[in-house]
Order: sequence, then C-alpha cells, then structure tokens
Amino acid sequence: MQIQPFSVNDGEGIRTTIFMAGCPLRCKWCSNPEGMTQKPKTAFYEKVCIGCGICTTVCHLHGGINLNEAKQRKICDGCGSCADVCPRHAKKRMIIEKDVSQIVEEVKKHSLFYRQSGGGITFSGGEATMQKEFLEELSLQLYDLGFHLTIETCGYFCFDDVKSILNRMDMIFMDLKHMDNEKHLFFTGVDNKKILENIKRLEEINAEIIIRIPVIKGVNADKENIEKSGVFVHKYLPKAKMELLPYHKFGFGKYEALGLKVPEESFQTPTEQEMKELKKVIQNIGITLVNFQ
Repeated sequence: MQIQPFSVNDGEGIRTTIFMAGCPLRCKWCSNPEGMTQKPKTAFYEKVCIGCGICTTVCHLHGGINLNEAKQRKICDGCGSCADVCPRHAKKRMIIEKDVSQIVEEVKKHSLFYRQSGGGITFSGGEATMQKEFLEELSLQLYDLGFHLTIETCGYFCFDDVKSILNRMDMIFMDLKHMDNEKHLFFTGVDNKKILENIKRLEEINAEIIIRIPVIKGVNADKENIEKSGVFVHKYLPKAKMELLPYHKFGFGKYEALGLKVPEESFQTPTEQEMKELKKVIQNIGITLVNFQ
C-alpha cells in the first residue's frame, strides 16, 4: 500500500489517493508495476546511489547494494530496512503494510484541504477491490466520517461481493481497455466479459460514473474501438461520462528500479490531433467527456 496526499488527478478537488496492492490484470503497459502483487517490494534507483554500503549493514539476508542485479533481486524479500537507512534515498519502500486505523488517522490530518477544495479520498491500485475485506472496513469508516469517496477500478471483480463498497462511493472511475475480447485477453491477461457486465451493473449504483479509456497506439487507439466503447457505454449507462487518457511512460522508472522489463516500444502516445479526433467520436455519440489530468 502507498498513500499519496495532495493529489489532484484522481477526482474532484485536493485528495488523498490510497494505492492498494494486488491486481488481477497484467496490462503490458502498466504504469504501477509495484502494485501488481501484494508482496513487499523495495526499489533501487542506481543513478542516485553513492555506493556507501550502509544499506548492506542492516540487511538481514546479507544482500548487496545493487538490488537490480538478478542475484540480489532474488535474495531481497522487500522488507525495506535498507531504504530506511539510505542517506540518498536510492532505495525506497514501494509496498507498505498499514492497518485501517493508521490510514484513517493519516487522512484525517488533511480533512481541512478536502472540505475547502471539494476533495476527499480516492481508492486506487493495483486494484483496490482485490483487498475487499480491508476496503469494506476502511471505506465504511471514512464514509461515516463524511469524506467524499472515489474509487478507480479495472472492473474485474465479483459485483455482488463489492456492491456495498461501491454504494458508499460518490464517484466511480472504471476502465474499459478494449471492446475486442481476444485483444483484451492478449494485452491484459484476462478477457473483458466480466468487466463489460460490471459496467452494465453500475446502473444499480447511485454514484457519478466515469468510464476511462487509456488510449494507446498499437492497442486500442483506433476510431472503431473507441466508437464501439462509446456506443456500449451510452447504451447501458446513458448518464455516465467518459475520460480518454493518452498513454504515458511516467512509470517506466519504476520498472528499472524494480529490475523489471520495461514495456514494449510499440506502445505509443497518440498525438494531440489524434486525441481530438477520438474525443469527437465520443462526443458525437452524445457522451460528456471529462478531464481530471
């Protein structure tokens, strides 16, 4: 888990975004690879390391400095002790365990900013619903405190299992990565049948619904897919809004810091003109577009 205060890209106003680890998808372009599993991870940013070796003195597994060497990465259990003593912050805890009471107390410190800006709390990931029991308790406590609640989800969950959680949300962002089932399976590791069904069932939830498409050249940035997506959303969620997010490479540094393979170069960001044309496709269907970036 990671907690990011003062976020302005994950909903209305100033927010605290709670990134919860674990995800059922394996998107080939994922910008948060640290959240794919719930296993603790320690990142190593080699370029800022001064080679002092202090980190090795506290490693209970007698690991070396460079965690991104295959042997060292295999040894590391992600405990983060080395990150706690690194004078240059070349090592960083990426997944931190916290209980509900700790999170509640932390976000309460920023309640004034939420109320003055119309902000609140956003649950993100990874995929927040992967920890549904934890999210159930956490969302209930924050709901009772009157915070504006938002969730960002890939949509791959058992709807009835998380319906009580969704009912507490004021806003729901759900991804729609591809309308073609086979392509969705190829690029994300799962098919889209459950996701499409869950999008339909969002009509049962009294929250503002925003369907997001991460627009990626080489994956889903063609007009045919965007139009099919818009038609589907407008048919089953006529009041929903949509957001088209151009692909970015901001998370690539995390891949290097975790010793992971960087996503393929074939994934590209659409041009500004291409994004305008795709947005026009959605607007022509009669759907309102929003932009939280």
